[in-house]
Formats: sequence, structure tokens, C-alpha cells
Amino acid sequence: MCIAPKVVQFRRRSEGSRFRRGQLQQSLPRPPRRPATSSPFPKFPPFPPEYFGREDESDDGDFYVQPRLVVHIDDGAIAAVGNVFRSLIPPDSVVLDLMSSWRSHWPADHPRTRLVGLGMNAVEMEDNPDLDEYVIHDINKDPVLPYEDDTFDAVVITVSVQYLTSPIEVFRQVNRILKPGGIFIVTFSNRMFPTKAVRIWRYSTDRGHLDLVAAYLEEAGDFDNVRGGFTNPEASPPGDPLFAVVANKSAE
Repeated sequence: MCIAPKVVQFRRRSEGSRFRRGQLQQSLPRPPRRPATSSPFPKFPPFPPEYFGREDESDDGDFYVQPRLVVHIDDGAIAAVGNVFRSLIPPDSVVLDLMSSWRSHWPADHPRTRLVGLGMNAVEMEDNPDLDEYVIHDINKDPVLPYEDDTFDAVVITVSVQYLTSPIEVFRQVNRILKPGGIFIVTFSNRMFPTKAVRIWRYSTDRGHLDLVAAYLEEAGDFDNVRGGFTNPEASPPGDPLFAVVANKSAE
């Protein structure tokens, strides 16, 4: 069953202002899981490099060399991902599945022109039935995406944004390769490989993750209509939660 996403506009402090930000404490305890709407509006400062440190700083190519042909969210959350794509990506789009794997969760009844994958493991992407083509590329080593300007109608990152060590640079690249008005969709749950997730993600709440991704978009620039929310409250709990942050490349 597909569950309609409930995507809401992010609050602003004043018209045209950025999110208010504050200092990330150096010794935050790991927070308990909380619903996305229960925490106070979080604050982020400019992002120093230490926010993107990880417990495991070994080469990502070594970590991802072993194929992981498993899904990382349950069936309800997978259905929610597909419904977000169906609802927000126009039919017959050219789409980039960034940080791709062996499944893109593309809805079978939603036509597309081309779905391109960019990821770390060839075996996984060869097994992905939705991809029309793919590229092996480590965006933590090199955030420059190997595509021409204004190539894609949509770019999606599915349950992987927590591993980006240079998210603002990557988001700027996403903006570059999107067509004017094109859509960028970032979905995530509360699942992760904790040793490879960046520090600021590990010490944020579910609501904090929504605002953190929105802050990445603001820092990257040239994105309009930033919005997001909890997409599957009817199924979670007990199922996996699925959150989305969405923006469009400025049309001008």
C-alpha cells in the first residue's frame, strides 16, 4: 500500500532569513529517538570540518567493496519512498539516483525517460532493475559529479545522506546538474552504519535531521521552496519512519 507523503514547509524566523543556528556541544549524549515534531527548532552554526568526522575514517572504497544486497528500511518505508517519487517527480523525467545501490525503490507504475545511478559498488548497481546506466564514483573523495550542467529533471538521495562528509559541496554539484526548476529529494530513516555516519548526524534527533538537511540546502544556495516532513506517520511506529526534505533548483 502506498502512503501519501505529508510534506510540510519549513518554518522561517523572518522572510528571507536563514535558519537560526547555535553551537553544537562537544559532548552531547546520544539522543533517544523522538517523533520529528517533538523537538525544539534546532540550531546549526556554520559547519566546521570536525562536524563531519566519523568513527571509521578508513577508505570508503574498502568499506563498500563487499556488496550488500539487502534493504535498509522495511516495506512500509520503501513504499513511502516510491510514493514520494511518484508524487513529486514528473512523469518521463531524467533522474539521477545519487549514492545508488541495488534498489532505487522507483515505483513501477511511474514512467521515466532515464534513471542513472551513481554509487560505490558495481555489483550492487548491476543488480538494480531500475537503473538504465550507472557510474562508480566516490563523492566523499571527489564531490564533483561527472555530469554536464542542467542534465537532470530530478536528483534523489535515498537513506544515504548521513554518510556525506562534504554535503554542502555535493549539494552545490546537485544544483549544477539539475535543470532550472528541477527537484532534489533527500529521504532518510533512523537507520545507519554508525561508524560511517558523520558526527553531526549521529548526535541529532529525527527532527534535527530534517533541519540539518535543510541547512545544507541553504548553505549550498540556489535552491527554492525547501520543504520536508515525516512521510509515513500512519505506519511508523511500529514500522520504520521515512522522512523527506525536498527543494527545487532556482528557475532563474
